[in-house]
Amino acid sequence: MKKTFLLLFLISCLSLTAQESTRFRKIDSLLTYLNANNKFMGQLSIREGDNVVFSRAYGLPQSTVQPNGYTKYKIGSITKTFTAVMVMQLVEEKKLKLDTKLARFYPKIPNANKITINDLLRHRSGILDYVNADSAVNVLAKVTKEEMIARITSYKPVFEPNSKAAYSNSNYYLLGCILEKITKTDYATNLKNRILVPLRLMDTYMVDKVNIDRNEAYSYLYDGSKWNPFPEWDMSLPFAAGGITSNANDLTAFMRGIFNGKLLKQSSSLDEMTKLNQTYGIGLITFPFGERKFFGHDGRIEGFKSVVGYYPTEKMGISLITNGDNFNRNDIMIGILSIYYKMPFAFPNLTSLKVDESILNNYAGIYSSKDLPLKITIKIEKGELIAQATGQSSFPLNAISNSEFTFDSAGINMTFGNKTMLLKQGGMEFKFAKD
Repeated sequence: MKKTFLLLFLISCLSLTAQESTRFRKIDSLLTYLNANNKFMGQLSIREGDNVVFSRAYGLPQSTVQPNGYTKYKIGSITKTFTAVMVMQLVEEKKLKLDTKLARFYPKIPNANKITINDLLRHRSGILDYVNADSAVNVLAKVTKEEMIARITSYKPVFEPNSKAAYSNSNYYLLGCILEKITKTDYATNLKNRILVPLRLMDTYMVDKVNIDRNEAYSYLYDGSKWNPFPEWDMSLPFAAGGITSNANDLTAFMRGIFNGKLLKQSSSLDEMTKLNQTYGIGLITFPFGERKFFGHDGRIEGFKSVVGYYPTEKMGISLITNGDNFNRNDIMIGILSIYYKMPFAFPNLTSLKVDESILNNYAGIYSSKDLPLKITIKIEKGELIAQATGQSSFPLNAISNSEFTFDSAGINMTFGNKTMLLKQGGMEFKFAKD
């Protein structure tokens, strides 16, 4: 009887192992399928507790040099979560309080006597976003901290502090400077001593230019026929708001470190970070997937897009970093999680709808909008629509009907009418008319 029980137990274990293997093979097949069709390149890590159960990278299709699980990518705004953790450590060390006023450090910034550290952490300061809202900022040029502080000081408040929330990179740039002022140590050294060494993260650091000899990846943009390298930013600009390079395995380990007490010693610190106020916690936002709620952050810089999430109930962490995509990243993540949780999922049909050129000719022209200070030129190349906004690179449009087109890597949807075009992006809509 005992032998029979052991045999059944062994068969059960083998069956479970086979199911796990099948699940991860299907995830790999999805990403390989997207990669082979020029829809995606990047890196995925899935962690269960302290164990990485899936890790793989996907590079330029047909390239002889391919990335691996240790390849590093720029992670953009996920840097904010690192910054937030270090600020909360200062609070635990009683070197700073959440209600400390910005005026203690930068009294000349408008409303500095009203803006608190908590407001900065939760994007409730009312300070203009220097990356997305200041057209005078040159992302390719080096900038000193003194120059950036002067620029931020020159901004007029967008709203009264703590009256609402609006995402602003300026908040976290200032927090990085405050961290350096209090500790009298540069941001990179704080990062190393406060997070990287305790968690043994070997592939995370501040970086300037990509160096392939350090196994760092460039980012790319697909022009409809080939991948082109994306121009590199000068990393003095993103700083504490977006200047870290890392990889997917390190990011899932970092999130695990936040929630298992290795980085924050007081449970009240984690409670503050995960307490949401108009979608923003402290360095964290949430990503729902069915009944599950993941805590994490996303990022975008150059052609890189990244996301990391952690589901505390299951101690499950996931990170997806792309250094080139021609497909909606959120749809990729939905596919990965659907397969992981054994939910029905069909691979996407990547065949583009062919629209008759006589119909496309009706859409060609220059469009302008009362809501945006730019024009969009629509032209036809090799039987496909190409769009180009003023001062920006052109990009191909994928037809999903005779009148609706998408550019998935930027989340753009364009619907054409009689000399009109409706542009949707990031939950916003803009009406254009043909000139």
